[in-house]
Amino acid sequence: MVFSNFRLRSSSPWLSIWWIYAGAILVCVGLPYIVMVLLNRTVSQAEELTNSAIAGAVAVTFGAWLYRNVTSLPGVRSHAGILPSFALSFATVALVILLWRIGYSRSLFFICMFLTMIWHYIFYFVAQKRIRLTIGIVEGGRAAELEGNVRYDVRRLSLEEDPIDCHVIAADLRFDHSPAWEARLADYVLKGYPVYHCKDLLESLSGRTDLEHMSENTFGKLGPIPAFQVIKSIVDRLMALPAFIILFPFLVIIGVAIRLDSAGPALFWQRRIGYRGKEFEVVKFRTMRVRNHDVVFDERRDLITQEDDERITKLGRFLRRSRIDELPQIYNILAGQMSWIGPRPEVRALSEWYEKELPFYRYRHVVVPGITGWAQVNQGHVAEIEQVREKLQFDFYYIRNFSFWLDLLIILRTIRTMLTGFGSR
Repeated sequence: MVFSNFRLRSSSPWLSIWWIYAGAILVCVGLPYIVMVLLNRTVSQAEELTNSAIAGAVAVTFGAWLYRNVTSLPGVRSHAGILPSFALSFATVALVILLWRIGYSRSLFFICMFLTMIWHYIFYFVAQKRIRLTIGIVEGGRAAELEGNVRYDVRRLSLEEDPIDCHVIAADLRFDHSPAWEARLADYVLKGYPVYHCKDLLESLSGRTDLEHMSENTFGKLGPIPAFQVIKSIVDRLMALPAFIILFPFLVIIGVAIRLDSAGPALFWQRRIGYRGKEFEVVKFRTMRVRNHDVVFDERRDLITQEDDERITKLGRFLRRSRIDELPQIYNILAGQMSWIGPRPEVRALSEWYEKELPFYRYRHVVVPGITGWAQVNQGHVAEIEQVREKLQFDFYYIRNFSFWLDLLIILRTIRTMLTGFGSR
């Protein structure tokens, strides 16, 4: 649900995404192109400048498309999508130029990229001063759950007023509203007001799916479309093979460092629950000291990593914080047991415990588990039941909204997580 674009259109026509895009083409590509053409007289330079201007326009268009789709996802502030969207688009176009050996002006191309990012940041901060989402709610049922969030304003509607200052209308469409309110909701739709079921709106704003009952996905059936999973599996393996070859020397160095840091093997193998509830052995870099088998331990507690866990080695703490300990799971991707992105696979003992405590826990096994996932980038490591419940809400949201754009957002947030160590233990 692209609420940001609706707010821009309703606040000022000059802040619409199309005006911003058109301005970026004219100001960030066209203007520097004209200036540099006037300053350079040779035919060869003029040809290179033209190629760079065309490449810049393509990169701006591709970046605007990425930016629009990524920032429509829950929990994404508009400014957070500017740098990765346009950096990716310009890098992709630059790669094509290099592969095809097209002559171009590096200075003009980088000026276009720099100005495009500055242009979008300026419009973001201008828009921030003028825009705040206002939700008009129709009382009854669970609509009141939308109240109390600092990210948007909520106004309770009455039958007599017209919600001209509201950007979106929310109502519990499963609640038995009066005939007058049902007619009023129909009027809102006819007048062009977007009307959403409060549960769907809250889910889109929070990025979590309620566990009250298993929700059908956007295609009207439980679980993601099989064709999506097949394509995703093929792409995963195509990416995993070159990644393994490129990273192999680095993985060997890490393995040797682990052996020197503490006694025990470099790799840690553990049986976990995977796709459709089937067990498989996941492989990671060992980050903990090898346990003394003569010591009596609590199996469940032993499987849960605690805050400042004494079993973690010095090197292991860095590997966990940076998520480098997960890289050997590229092997699991090549074996078809895991994906780059998906719910994290759980140990059987913990999985069985969670299944007893939480409804529909096993439903998360409907997709292939991943090295990183929506829950990991939003919540991090969890241990207690209430934390696992929240994690499950994130997992269910991912399953229900399974898409390329959500995967792209997870990749971007995983990079941030690796740099900041968010959620590690």
